[in-house]
Amino acid sequence: MSCNILAIESSCDETSASVISDGKILNNIVATQSVHEKYGGVVPELASRAHQQHLIPVVAEAIKSSGIAKSELDAIAFTRGPGLMGALLVGVSFAKSFAYALDKPIIEVNHMEAHVLAHFIDAPKPSFPFICLTVSGGHTQLVLVKSALSMEVLGETKDDAVGEAFDKISKILGLPYPGGPYLDKLAAKGNPLAYPFPVSEMKGLSFSFSGIKTAVLYFLKENIKKDPNFIENNLEDICASVQHTLIKMLMQKLVKATKEQGIKEVAIAGGVSANSGLRQTIADAAKKYRWNVYLPKLEYCTDNAAMVAMAAHFKYQEGLFTDLNVSPLAKLKIGNHG
Repeated sequence: MSCNILAIESSCDETSASVISDGKILNNIVATQSVHEKYGGVVPELASRAHQQHLIPVVAEAIKSSGIAKSELDAIAFTRGPGLMGALLVGVSFAKSFAYALDKPIIEVNHMEAHVLAHFIDAPKPSFPFICLTVSGGHTQLVLVKSALSMEVLGETKDDAVGEAFDKISKILGLPYPGGPYLDKLAAKGNPLAYPFPVSEMKGLSFSFSGIKTAVLYFLKENIKKDPNFIENNLEDICASVQHTLIKMLMQKLVKATKEQGIKEVAIAGGVSANSGLRQTIADAAKKYRWNVYLPKLEYCTDNAAMVAMAAHFKYQEGLFTDLNVSPLAKLKIGNHG
């Protein structure tokens, strides 16, 4: 008996829809919102409006290109949270309305769990249990993944997410938005040991990235006093040194977690997992610690509906549906379903 699910993602600034059939992703339609570029960050109200504009065309394209009729869908899935409340509301409201009109069950998906389960879209796939480092603009977490439906957060950031640190430091340096990818490209040409920035020390497996932003800000102010063109003349080395420090903080905790848990299956998820410096460092660590490392395709690193569809597939198999009273949650922890 076949299982066809339409999934919708609208947690931040990507409007996306995907159709999964018997565990196989058929498509992953994404509409990126360029409206935020001139503001240097995501504007929640504008994100909500853009979702309203993009969602119906994106869903229509996902259904059309899948070759599966609306009547052949077995369930409608959606991101319930975490995310921007207004943005989530658009996706949740549409999913509930669409499902009600078609008389189909609905499946709520935790955005962070979906990032982890993106690893099951393509081979090779990690074996349970594994540790997943989830790194994005809004989250930095170390997750013990016992099964597709059982996850435990081992540690997370106590302030800013690593992606936020990348973007805010990029903004200080005058790079375009979103700054992370630009900083990554410049870092590849620089000396990562040119400028030593402080590494935050946190207990256990917790992270903190607010300190490095402050350190970089003061560092730049001091050097600009001596040389007004300091940033321009040393941009590649600054970017390389910042990236080196941020990756070092991530790796220290990841290595610690794998040793504490006795696990060598390691996965990386979230938008920052597209960072070339992090990918190379993870590859080097895999050889050193004899890890089996899993990295999703770049299109499944950033926010997308394919990962939501995969998470929904696992829930459908266990009959985990929700009802039309469900509402979005801006803050939703892994393992907590409201």
